[in-house]
This record gives sequence, C-alpha cells and structure tokens, in this order.
Amino acid sequence: MRVTDQGLDHIVLPKGFVIEVFAEDVTNARAMCWGDEGTLFVGTRDEGVVHALRDKDGDGRADERFVVARGLKMPVGVTFRNGDLYVSAVDRIMKLPGIEAHLADPPEPVVVTDRFPSETHHGWKFIAFGPDGDLYVPVGAPCNICLSEDSLFATITRLKPDGGDLHIVAHGVRNSVGFDWHPITNELWFTDNGRDWLGDDSPDCELNRSSKDGEHFGYPFCHAGTIPDPEFGEGRACEEFVPPSAKLGPHVAPLGCRFYTGTSFPKRYHNALFIAEHGSWNRSEPIGYRLVVAFPQEDGTATTEVFAEGWLQGGRKSGRPVDVLGAPDGSLLVSDDAADRIYRITYTGE
Repeated sequence: MRVTDQGLDHIVLPKGFVIEVFAEDVTNARAMCWGDEGTLFVGTRDEGVVHALRDKDGDGRADERFVVARGLKMPVGVTFRNGDLYVSAVDRIMKLPGIEAHLADPPEPVVVTDRFPSETHHGWKFIAFGPDGDLYVPVGAPCNICLSEDSLFATITRLKPDGGDLHIVAHGVRNSVGFDWHPITNELWFTDNGRDWLGDDSPDCELNRSSKDGEHFGYPFCHAGTIPDPEFGEGRACEEFVPPSAKLGPHVAPLGCRFYTGTSFPKRYHNALFIAEHGSWNRSEPIGYRLVVAFPQEDGTATTEVFAEGWLQGGRKSGRPVDVLGAPDGSLLVSDDAADRIYRITYTGE
C-alpha cells in the first residue's frame, strides 16, 4: 500500500490502493451524489447546508466549492435527476431546479412533498432514485425501540419524482441511512442500524436485501434475524421476518453503501457493495470507524471483509466514514463528518 502525506498514513487498505484527500473543510459531510456536469453535492446533518464541490482541473482534488442551500432541517440526503438536485429535510423533500447552472446563485428550494413525520429522532434521511425512476426515502423509528401507531415509521418508502403515490416498500427497518440497487438484479440492498441498550455485543447491525415490496425485516420484534426483543418480541417468532443478508457487528453503525460499478478496481470488487461504518457511540470499547466490502451471493446472503481501517486506533478516533460514492474515473469517494473531509481511494496496482 502507498499512502500520501496528508495525515492518512494510519489508514490501512488492500495492496495497490491509495487514499488521498479530495476536499477538506467540508463541514459535517454526509451523503453525496453527482450532478450531470461533474458537481459533487454533499448533504449535512447538523449544519443545515448543502455543499457543492468541483474538480475543474481534474487533478483528483476539489478546487471550487459553493454552498447551494442553507437553513434546512438536517439535509442529509441528496440525489440528482434531470438537472435538479433533490434534498431531504426531515419532514419534506425539496429540490433545487437547474442547480448546476446556478451554483453561485442557487435558486430557493421547491417543496416536492411535506408528507413525512417531523420527529428528528432518526429523522435525517438518505435518499436516492431507483432504477424504476421513483424516489426512495427511508423513515427511521422515532425512538430506540418502540412500536409506533404511524405505519410510516421504521420503513423504506417510494414515491414519484413529483411527490405523488407515496407507499411503503419495506417494513421493520429501524434506521436505514444507506441503500443501493444491485447492478445486475436491480434488487434493493440497504444497511440498518441495530437497537441500543442490549449490551456491548448485541444486536448486530444489518445488511439487508429486499427482493419484493412489502417484506418485513423484524423491527421492533426481532433483531439481527435471531434475537427476540425483550419488550416487543413476545409472541412473534424471528422466522416470521426476512433475515439479514449479513450481520455487520454490534453497534458499528453502517450508513452509506454503494455497489462499485467502475472498472479501475480489481475485478473481484466489481459489483461488490462498499459500506461506510460510522462507528459505535455507546459501546464500552468502540467498534466500526471503517469501510467494509460485501460480496453478494446467489442465495441472497453476502460475505464481508474489512476494506479500509485506521480511523479508530486504541480508542482514539480520527474520523467517521459516512457515505461512499463511485466517481466517473473509477475511484471511490468517502465522506467523513467528523474530520470534515472527502477522501478519494484509487487503485494503482503498485
């Protein structure tokens, strides 16, 4: 492995991979998406702004930046369609029309829909357009563990780009902050954060696969496929629910996940799913703070292995990966909301 002199020599990658800084001072960098003209849009949770970055000279570092929205409520999710940037803001989805022609003078956001709950507990949302052209929006549980009367909580939903035809795609999803579609099967794969306060080692966070609409993935009755909830699990067998495709570890907080569709990485990573683990916040010994890669299998399960680590060393945390995103040149971008950075991982073969 070769590393740069950008304070990243502690990050361990597979042989032949290089990590560098694509952009610094991107405050509270969370979810990412590309515009049609090469603009990288970056949402935030705590800052209320949406960043826009451009690498005009093509040297692998952002050299132009803008703030295209301010004063929004947890605008974590960003996704792009037909020239417009869509942004999540807890109870609503908004869009900035024709944004890439107006980075320096952005338009006022237009409300697409305001039909989502206003609770902020797990209220921030990753969003993305699916292969079917619909917009997918998760709605996290408004608690650590509860059964809400509002059926929208603890789900993944789907709606039309104009905000119409809202319906639930997946039930029993505690808090998904990342998903993507398999490049070959078009099946939806998503991460889910496990509940807290069942001990350091229980339950595992999950990687799930949705094979059809309407499936239930267990929350709040069953966790990680095999653990009945002590409060809500009585009378409900874990076998009733869709088990995870992979267990990722207790409290690792998996967030963004993307299938690698580039060609510059070695062939074994083609169509593999890269996952950012934000890291535990209440475990006595921290865990996570890394990237893992999942390899889907024909039976719907996935094998996993660590791809990049070193943001956690001896209990000291130097960063928290949030999202991953393939770049047009085949590299992989990683956002970090603790270090306020975007990293760029390339393969050199050296």
